[in-house]
Amino acid sequence: MDNKLTLPVIVAVTEGVVSPLPGTTTDTLPQSIYHVSPGSPNSSLDVSPNSPANTSATLAERGTLTFEKFVYDSREVTPGAFFIALPGEVTDGHNYIPEAVARGALACLVRQDWVAQQTTLDPQVSWVVVEETLAAFQKLTAYWRNQFTGLKVIGVTGSVGKTSTKELMAAVLGQRFQIFKTPKSINTEQSILPVLLKLQASDQVAVVEMGAGYVLGELERLCQVARPQIGVVLNVSHSHIGRLKSLENIARNKSELVHSLPPASEGGVAVLNGDDARVKAMASQTPARPFFYGLDRSFDLWASDIVGLGLEGLQFTAHYQGQARQLTLPLLGRHSVHTALAAIAVGLLCGMDWPEIEQGLRDRGAQVRLVVLPGYNGSTVIDDSYNASAVSSVAALELLGDIKLAPAGRRLAVLGDMLELGDFEQEAHYQVGRKAARVVDHLVVVGPLARMIGEEARRQGLAGDKIHFASSKAEAVEWLHTNLQPDDYLLIKASRGSRLEEIVEKVRADR
Repeated sequence: MDNKLTLPVIVAVTEGVVSPLPGTTTDTLPQSIYHVSPGSPNSSLDVSPNSPANTSATLAERGTLTFEKFVYDSREVTPGAFFIALPGEVTDGHNYIPEAVARGALACLVRQDWVAQQTTLDPQVSWVVVEETLAAFQKLTAYWRNQFTGLKVIGVTGSVGKTSTKELMAAVLGQRFQIFKTPKSINTEQSILPVLLKLQASDQVAVVEMGAGYVLGELERLCQVARPQIGVVLNVSHSHIGRLKSLENIARNKSELVHSLPPASEGGVAVLNGDDARVKAMASQTPARPFFYGLDRSFDLWASDIVGLGLEGLQFTAHYQGQARQLTLPLLGRHSVHTALAAIAVGLLCGMDWPEIEQGLRDRGAQVRLVVLPGYNGSTVIDDSYNASAVSSVAALELLGDIKLAPAGRRLAVLGDMLELGDFEQEAHYQVGRKAARVVDHLVVVGPLARMIGEEARRQGLAGDKIHFASSKAEAVEWLHTNLQPDDYLLIKASRGSRLEEIVEKVRADR
């Protein structure tokens, strides 16, 4: 099918109107142009030039306009793009329309009340006017996704590990299918919409990371657009608890994925981490067929004989339907066994055989987030600075502990603040401090919250002269430059807001 959306179709699906040309007023516009249900696959639209819908001169003259790129960030606009003016928590996308137009946007989706306040509109731009831009954007994306009736969509959610799991799933499924995946860590209700508008008829399976940790109902709305047939729930933990206030609310938020799946009779499958009690309980909350994975032999897919090989990877035995497969994979950390099991599960559910699945699991390009770099003065840096929670920080420290050291080698960690943890903030930092005390030879903490890590590590027996409370990232770098030795391994981890990648850049060998 055509890989572009035309202006008439966009107007139809969003149930909008096209702004008047100069010399007319908004009062002369019809209240709506097209009426179409974006929930119906292959909806029929009358977009011919003589259609009664084409009452606007702008639409009639520009009906051949087509668009490939849809953006809501004016900084990402390129010539020919379609700009969506979305409301935000801090600002409103309508404030950035002049910048979007200056960068070459040919059309803009805008609110009626904004248009009513304008004295002039650029006649070179097609203005699609709707009552509410986010709802209209969702209708447009739902319409586009529904054109691909043969597409299998796999939704992935959880408190931690979504991006790593999504990437590994895509690597596995890519051994047989043409894969579409959400890039990087794009996973919010708004950010996924322009991504899904890039779907093409050649795509066979889409792996969609679904974050949605701001408000209840957000993930359900996203599922109404993406329409996943397989939903994977990884875990429920305290990440972003500052937003949703309780673990129960986080579980409710994540369960919206399994609530939204089609019934088992229509191929719906809920892939659930049975080792997480809150996730396991979601089996009773879905019309889909539950598929459990984890470490218990009662699960559909389970692992045993897990051995962490440090930076060399991971070994374990996977069990499924009476078969046992011994696997050695380049996945870092023993916690990655759950990542691997989730990827294996979707491969099996999509009809793949074990050799294909194992080939995908060994794709080193699927390892994201944690990066191993040559470090200052012959050391090795483990860069896990992108984000952090108590769960992921403890897992990273376990990986550090699994590394086999040279005789003179040491384990060091630079740990920063973990953010958005609400009432769990103190306990989260204490948990990491307790683990650090058992693993590291030297600990550097940066940030006011990270002080709790250092204080708890000291209470747990790590000697005071082995803990450095840095007042700034610059001070941490200075300490590292003075103290790093050949054969040392240095872990750097914190929440994104701490920006500890600035320390990484100062202590990597090629700085």
